[in-house]
Amino acid sequence: MEQKDLNLLDAVLGFQSYGNKANPWPLCGRFVLVEDCVDTSAAFVLHHILKRCFSSHSSSAVLFLAFSHPFSHYDRILRKLGCNLAAQRDNGRFYFLDMLMFQCPDEGKPNHDGLASVFEKIEKVVKALRQDKKFFSIMIDDISFLEVAANGSSNDVLDLLHYCHMLTSEYGCAFIVLGHKDIYLNGERPALILEMEYLADILVKAEPLATGLAKDVHGQLMVLDKDMQREQGISAIKIHNFHFKIKENGVECFYPGTKV
Repeated sequence: MEQKDLNLLDAVLGFQSYGNKANPWPLCGRFVLVEDCVDTSAAFVLHHILKRCFSSHSSSAVLFLAFSHPFSHYDRILRKLGCNLAAQRDNGRFYFLDMLMFQCPDEGKPNHDGLASVFEKIEKVVKALRQDKKFFSIMIDDISFLEVAANGSSNDVLDLLHYCHMLTSEYGCAFIVLGHKDIYLNGERPALILEMEYLADILVKAEPLATGLAKDVHGQLMVLDKDMQREQGISAIKIHNFHFKIKENGVECFYPGTKV
């Protein structure tokens, strides 16, 4: 990866040395939760991480569960970022599970068999990845659509969440999820959101500017990294705050006041 392509988002996610033997994939064994809101989408964070997955390390792969958009949507966006998803798919580095039409039967009732089919799809791909690739990531593009597909059964979605989270420790894979923090209108923090925030090793929050709209700034990012320093047996929470501007071929990140 060329250093000139790096930005603040890369720095806080550990991508400065990505590809080195000492740091083959910085998100190994970590759960990354990306939160956004209606006014400020954070889908670009998923696109950015997805691009980095394929930047230099040939032994990395991605399992992508798409509940929000079809393959053509992501292929079009990643091509603008300089990444050919179709080629990565053909090379066995990108497994795309189209879940747009997924719906558990018996509307209005939890259905464990429906979510069990998702477990089976994930398990099948994970077994294949374990044989061919050393590092892999599991991505879900919209956890709220999964909850809708599961007929609102948060418990079933939590089961899936815990299963994927278990894979991060068992196989050292990365788990990246996008969720919308403001889709619940009753003011209560649902168990699903609270549990995800609790389990997340890295929490990325995209919000609009507190001062309102600006021409050269599209929003602000807060990245909370629960960095576990196992050697010392302690955990250190690192918090980073900066602004971002989404461009045609990527995202520009900068500290407040440094944009001229």
